[in-house]
Amino acid sequence: MTIRRVQESDVDSIVGLVYELAEYERARHECHLTAEQLHRSLFGDTPALFGHVAEVDGQIAGCALWFLNFSTWRGTHGIYLEDLYVTPGMRGHGLGKSLLQALAQECVDKGYQRLEWSVLDWNEPAIGFYKSLGAVPMDEWTVFRLTDQALTDLGT
Repeated sequence: MTIRRVQESDVDSIVGLVYELAEYERARHECHLTAEQLHRSLFGDTPALFGHVAEVDGQIAGCALWFLNFSTWRGTHGIYLEDLYVTPGMRGHGLGKSLLQALAQECVDKGYQRLEWSVLDWNEPAIGFYKSLGAVPMDEWTVFRLTDQALTDLGT
């Protein structure tokens, strides 16, 4: 197993993993990511998305896509993990933990104070896994989102 930063040649594989994740999360119909979009976000003039992959025997078996956030209370950046996914056949082999360790190392190396992510409340296997690493749920917070027409209405 190798954990490494995303390379341009990984984009198509990662798009496939994102669609697998959307299917697992029962929201495939909401996923519209294209390879061009992902490539531009990761490798364009001003990348704002970063990623790591887990590779087993030369095949990508998992990924972590993330971006920087900022804590005004701590006065430092942190990492927000947008997607963490390991293919079903490779779960239980330490790939997810190794991907999270790579992100924690990014935080330690750069002085970032937080590593955060969201998990669906019905995803008990993931919740148990995250808790086993020492992560704590932020139960007192509720995520809000504007998309589609509501976003357009507010922005115009």
